[in-house]
Amino acid sequence: MNTDSRNRGRSCTLIYIVLMLLTLVTWVVGRLGLQGLPVTLSVLALALLKGQLIGDWFMGLRNVRGFWRWAILIWLAGVGVLVGVAFFFSSGLH
Repeated sequence: MNTDSRNRGRSCTLIYIVLMLLTLVTWVVGRLGLQGLPVTLSVLALALLKGQLIGDWFMGLRNVRGFWRWAILIWLAGVGVLVGVAFFFSSGLH
């Protein structure tokens, strides 16, 4: 096993631990019953961050240029905006 593959394995392990910690944060927010638009948008932002980390590290898009990198990024942003707008309008703050 060469040094590059060892470092890649360590990086993926670190990203996996970060993903687990972010999942734990969202679970704790749910268990505590925290509510409100800022909390909801924060949890949504964490979910989008997790999606980007998965795309970059586990789907191999970190070193890809062009269409596939942008397609995933635009899809995540689009879903985030649509869900955020839906929560905003459902919260009665508009």
